[in-house]
Amino acid sequence: MAQATGQTLRIDIVSDVMCPWCFVGYHQLRLAQEQTGIPIEVFWHPFELNPQMAPEGEELREHLMGKYGITVEQSIEARARLEAIGGELSAPIRFTDGKRIYNTFALHRLLHWAAESGQAGALKLALFEAYFTDSKEMNDPQAMADVAAALWLDRARALEILTCDDYAEEVRAKQQFWTSKGISGVPAMVFERQHLVTGAQGVENYASILTQLAAAQAGAA
Repeated sequence: MAQATGQTLRIDIVSDVMCPWCFVGYHQLRLAQEQTGIPIEVFWHPFELNPQMAPEGEELREHLMGKYGITVEQSIEARARLEAIGGELSAPIRFTDGKRIYNTFALHRLLHWAAESGQAGALKLALFEAYFTDSKEMNDPQAMADVAAALWLDRARALEILTCDDYAEEVRAKQQFWTSKGISGVPAMVFERQHLVTGAQGVENYASILTQLAAAQAGAA
């Protein structure tokens, strides 16, 4: 790993817990940071892939086939590709039979609350793992409260947030801010508040971005 130098780079990531490429993109960025040694600070922001989805969610394969018009074979290939990429990143992705996709507004409200105690990043990663690795039912308030409690967050308060509408206005405002900036798909990463990078770009590309920004920062010092 390279020697860490310079100031910490700020990275804002707009994402949804249901987005596999957000999960992949973050772990690619994580490895790039480890390889370069350049310090970063990540801030997570809400995005809903399926804002109109019913509370019970939808079967994932059927949802993707209907939304994107892909075949069963294409779905199988896409899942295999993502599982292989996750394995390479030491970030397991498991697509079990019957896996469902859900609306995540309640989870974004939970993340907003966790940010008040500096735990939003840890909770975001725990929710990613709960969905992609452990195949938990992400619309189950009890299961999601358990995820929060594992991080020493107040389980009772987490359950309360998941079953009411606390922080709804704040989360909607955040979503509107990013959509007003032209964000229409995720992952969307904004480096140093000005450089927008969309999609999962790969470890090498993220390492290059970090290196260039760190060098520019050093040159401006």
